[in-house]
Amino acid sequence: MNSQGFTTVDLIILVLYLAAVLFAGLLFSKKEMKGKEFFKGDGSIPWYVTSVSIFATLLSPISFMTLAGNSFAGSWILYFAQLGMLIAIPLAIRFFLPIYARMDIDTSYDYLQRRFDSKLLRIISSILFILYQVGRMSLIMYLPSAALATLTGISVNILIIVMGIIAIVYSYTGGIKSVLWTDFIQGSVLLIGVAISLIFLSKDINGGMPEIFNALKDGKFIAEGEGFFNKNILEDSIFLIIIGAGFNTLSSYISSQDIVQRFTTTQNIKKLNKMMFTNGLLSIFIATMFYLIGTGLFVYYKLQNPTDPGADVARDQIYAYFIAYRLPVGITGILIAAIYAASQSTLSTGLNSVATSWTLDIQDVLSSGMDDKKRTKIAQYISLGVGIFSIVISIVMAHSEIKSAYEWFNGFAGLLLGVLGGVFALGVFTKKANKTGAFAALIVSSIVIVSLRYFMTDVHISVWANSLITITTSLIVGYIVSSLTYKQDAPKYSTIYDINEIKQDSSWELRH
Repeated sequence: MNSQGFTTVDLIILVLYLAAVLFAGLLFSKKEMKGKEFFKGDGSIPWYVTSVSIFATLLSPISFMTLAGNSFAGSWILYFAQLGMLIAIPLAIRFFLPIYARMDIDTSYDYLQRRFDSKLLRIISSILFILYQVGRMSLIMYLPSAALATLTGISVNILIIVMGIIAIVYSYTGGIKSVLWTDFIQGSVLLIGVAISLIFLSKDINGGMPEIFNALKDGKFIAEGEGFFNKNILEDSIFLIIIGAGFNTLSSYISSQDIVQRFTTTQNIKKLNKMMFTNGLLSIFIATMFYLIGTGLFVYYKLQNPTDPGADVARDQIYAYFIAYRLPVGITGILIAAIYAASQSTLSTGLNSVATSWTLDIQDVLSSGMDDKKRTKIAQYISLGVGIFSIVISIVMAHSEIKSAYEWFNGFAGLLLGVLGGVFALGVFTKKANKTGAFAALIVSSIVIVSLRYFMTDVHISVWANSLITITTSLIVGYIVSSLTYKQDAPKYSTIYDINEIKQDSSWELRH
């Protein structure tokens, strides 16, 4: 085993991995992508590549380092959040993806403009998404780089800059096609690396995997006081975690451009369904691996080796500590590369989705008549500029005390972005909803959720209730306001009432 931490061999493996990712990104961008191809691909991207890309996008490096920490320090109660996909995926497949595919939307906010006949709604929604994504990218570059700097001894500045530059290069040159293929590589490295670490951990434990399952039976799965149902439905329970996480994930699937952009790469509904199911299976699989690893680390450090320095390591750092000090030389490098992989996948996706949203949702809407060459050039400049800006902010965060402020901002922007899910639901599920109702839904649900989270602190409501509150508020307020104002016919193929017709006439798929 490796008792030296991060070695020169591991560093060489990490460097080779980063070079391979950069080479792959440039390889897939060989053909010059312009216009729609830059934003939506050229139709040659296999569905399984896109599926792994969605998985890699949703699994941020923060999740990588904290999921194992959850079961190390506590129980598996938060694991049930992954089961929310069993709600989100069927709902997205049944009600949203056929509409998005049939309308052939360019971005998620393109749907809002066409459904409610409002350029302003499209622009506001895009701005909310971009603010959220820039804050998220800065955090995603900072947090793993800070952890890796501690393990490797490499300057945090260098780690942030290298991560940013590599993501910028293949996002700038090849558009969504480069991002999807590099995400596929990084997601695969992540899956393999995590599986390898669980195998080595089980060998370290006296009694192996059976000891992990014994710990689960002894209270590490569901702890005392953690129940399936709480009579106060908005307080923590397994039931609320599953339902709430389901609606949180659904909001991402239907309204967040970084995810919806993957759906726009094809209009084939069968391929879209395969993407969703495969993404769900991968996400539940990796979460299971992380939680088994966390319980295994508890058995190894807390029960069997309580004098080991690792027994006192912070919960969110315990997995990285195990990787550095208990895995063989070389394997450590692969796993560190996997953490970096999770970061770069999320970062490159963020850059490309921000560039796409700015170009198509704001620039194109405000200045009509742009040709494909100009759109592509604007997107490349935005990708470059936002990437450099995020690198600078990450470095500032690494050397100051503004981390907590940025985390607050990220959470705040995330709440506002979650509100968008309610407006999309209003558009898809009701024929009556009009532009006035959509704006009322956006404003009122934002006020309600921000008030509950930041001003009515004496009211205890689980974070898992966020999307339930925003979607319900949006549907009620939007429907009432729309009913009291003017009649606005929903465009064809934009609501659930058109889905049967969409499915009966699938010949349009063959024409694209």
